Amino acid sequence: MRKPLIAGVAAFLLGAAVMAGVHQPAHATISRPERFKLLLLFSDTLAMVEQRYVTPVDDKALLTAAIKGALSSLDPHSAYLSPADLAGPQDAVGVGLELTGYKGVVRIVAAVDGGPASRADLRTGDFIQAIDGRTVLGIALSDAVKGLRGPAGSTVTLTIKRPRQPDTFDVKLVRQTVPFVTVKGRMEGDYGYLRISALEQDTTNQATAAIKALQAQNPRMKGLVLDLRDNPGGLLDQAVSVSSLFLDGGEVVSQRGREPNDVEHYNARVGGDLLHGLPLAVLIDGGTASGAEIIAGALQDRQRAAVVGMTSFGNGTIQTVIPLHGYADGAVKLTTSRSYTPSGRSFQALGIVPDIAVAGSDADARRADDPAFQFSEANQFNAIDPVQGRLRLAQRPTYETPPPGFDSSGDFQLVRAIQALKPNSPAHIAAPAGKTP
Repeated sequence: MRKPLIAGVAAFLLGAAVMAGVHQPAHATISRPERFKLLLLFSDTLAMVEQRYVTPVDDKALLTAAIKGALSSLDPHSAYLSPADLAGPQDAVGVGLELTGYKGVVRIVAAVDGGPASRADLRTGDFIQAIDGRTVLGIALSDAVKGLRGPAGSTVTLTIKRPRQPDTFDVKLVRQTVPFVTVKGRMEGDYGYLRISALEQDTTNQATAAIKALQAQNPRMKGLVLDLRDNPGGLLDQAVSVSSLFLDGGEVVSQRGREPNDVEHYNARVGGDLLHGLPLAVLIDGGTASGAEIIAGALQDRQRAAVVGMTSFGNGTIQTVIPLHGYADGAVKLTTSRSYTPSGRSFQALGIVPDIAVAGSDADARRADDPAFQFSEANQFNAIDPVQGRLRLAQRPTYETPPPGFDSSGDFQLVRAIQALKPNSPAHIAAPAGKTP
């Protein structure tokens, strides 16, 4: 008869409890006896499962699930990453989705431009109910992500539930290496248009090249629209460096951690404004999250741009990946700080509220007032700063919608952003003194 692993774990935890009594954290919220009691309860529960559960249990899987559950209970973004999560299959690729866990289900934050999911018209706020016929209800987000990945050219079928639609529908996607071309540019008359779909390692270089190409194409360009809609964010350094392309120095964002002196400031490069003060408008929506919100908030606070569109997602926290034993035992992705705009605003659970509130359609405006469609950081059950989230839901702006007769195939938000750049517009952003469009 094998010696139960859980019994050994129980003994270890008892030892840990004793050590906890000696080395209790300075910010402990329970007494030493309570800590001892809860650790003992945990070990007793694990031992009971091993001894009494209807079928034999996988001890390692059980303990790993306990770790994952503890971290996922903190907030929507903290997680345990196993060695397998970090490595992944060498030939695995995906379908181009940014996901979040939401009340035990998996929901789409954004579909990456050019990826299979984007081409299939999967949208911010859609729920994934099953992957290849297997439910994802209640499973860890990392496990759902694994189910989406596989060899390039293989297929995966997603069962999607779209809010306010009575029936689910299946979407068959072909896995591929999602392109890391995150920047696209074009001219819209005399105004430049720059689309940034994500903040990856080379995004700033791509954006720099695209802006210079637009300036070469039209040396008399009168302004630029920066489109961050459905941009789920990405790398913090890229958020700072992209912001630097439009600012002449000054703060972009600050991070504030648990301790009062745990503050870090990130500044734009001096002389970094490639537009030399030309008018700038930023497009955002409910899929604009994290690092993309840092950019929008910085340009808004610094009065460098008019922010146009719909209130952003509201992920104003920063996660740090902390290795466990040199990654041999995986890593912990832990929320370690909040982000603040240059004026000291936290957008956690609140989002960035546009200067010019514009919906792309009447349907989009109605969805913004419908609780079933209010998909944001604010309505995730364990979001940090839930009071701010309630404020967000209570203080939604009134969105302008396309006028009668507007071509439904057009982009009304882009039209309004370009109008904001024009000198005769009430929302025009004036160029600094001495600089003319």
